[in-house]
Amino acid sequence: RICNGYLLKGWQTDILPAGAEDAAECVPVYESLPGWRDTTVGVKRYQDLPANARTYLERMEAICGVPVDMISTGADREETIVRRHPFK
Repeated sequence: RICNGYLLKGWQTDILPAGAEDAAECVPVYESLPGWRDTTVGVKRYQDLPANARTYLERMEAICGVPVDMISTGADREETIVRRHPFK
């Protein structure tokens, strides 16, 4: 699930209020996406990720408005998918 908004006093917002009292009253609004059971550990190419994992990442990009350039698939440095180098 992805939290893509909040309900506060009958109103929906996509930004968590700054005040602690309002934030405590917020109810998260979730969007559910299909999951996946295939392991992603050690996957080194984006196209080799399970289809639902790619759908999840693409939805996160759409919600956040920024590209997902790097995806960690394990503890080792080599277990990283680099879609676009972040420093170039």
